[in-house]
Amino acid sequence: MNMSFSPSITHSLNKVPEVSFFFWVIKIMATTVGETGADFLIFNVNLGLNATSAIMGAALAVFLFIQLRAQKYIPWVYWVVVVLISVFGTLVTDNLVDHFGVTLPMATAVFGAALLATFVAWYASEKTLSIRTIHTRRRELFYWAAILFTFALGTAAGDLAAEGWHLGYAVSGLIFGGLIAAVALARYVFGLNAVAAFWIAYVLTRPFGASCGDFLSQPVDSGGLGLGTVGTSAVFLVVILGLVSHLSVNRKKISAVQE
Repeated sequence: MNMSFSPSITHSLNKVPEVSFFFWVIKIMATTVGETGADFLIFNVNLGLNATSAIMGAALAVFLFIQLRAQKYIPWVYWVVVVLISVFGTLVTDNLVDHFGVTLPMATAVFGAALLATFVAWYASEKTLSIRTIHTRRRELFYWAAILFTFALGTAAGDLAAEGWHLGYAVSGLIFGGLIAAVALARYVFGLNAVAAFWIAYVLTRPFGASCGDFLSQPVDSGGLGLGTVGTSAVFLVVILGLVSHLSVNRKKISAVQE
C-alpha cells in the first residue's frame, strides 16, 4: 500500500535537519574535530591507531543504533553521530594508508567509487537522493552510508592535496573553500540542481574542514599554526555543543507552537 505524506507530516518525520547556515557551520566544525580528534586520541592519549579505531567504531555503532531507533530528528543524537562518523571516517582512511599501504590517490578513487555506488543503489531503490524525505529505515541507512563515504573520501582527498601534492594545509583549505564557493555560485546563480549541489558541497566540506583543522593544530614546522589538537578539538566541540543546544531549544519552541 502506498503511503503519502503531507509536507508538514513529512517534515516532522524526517530524521535529518533542515539544511541551513547553522547546518553547514556545525558540519564543517564536525569535520575539523574528526581530523584533530583522531590525532588527539592516537598521539596525545597514546591509544594508537588500532585501539582508537576500535573505540570510535564501537561508539559510532551505539549512537547510530540510537539514531536509527529514534522516531524523529533529535539534534544532539544526530550531531553526535556526525562527529563520531567524522572521526571514524578519518580512521578508515588512515588504516588503509598506514596499515595496508594503500596510496592516497588509490584511497581517493576507492572511496569515490564507493560513494558513487551508494548513490546509484540509493536512487535505484528510492528514485531520489534528497535528504528532505529521510523518513524510512532504508533511506536512512543509505543516507548514513553516503555520509561515511563522504568523510572517508574527503579525508583521502584532503591528505592527497595537502601532503601528497605538497600544497600545504593553508593552500588546500583555500582551494577546497574556493570549490565550495563555486558550488554555491552554481546553485544560486546558474541553477545547479539542489540535491547535486548539496552532495558536492557535503563532500568538499570534509577536506576543507580537515585542512583547517590541520592548519590550526599542526606544528609550525609542518605548515600549521601550532595550536595543538587538544585546544583545537576542545574549542570546536564547545562551539558545536552551543549551536546544537541552540537548535534543540528552537526546535522545542517550534514544536510547542505547532501543538
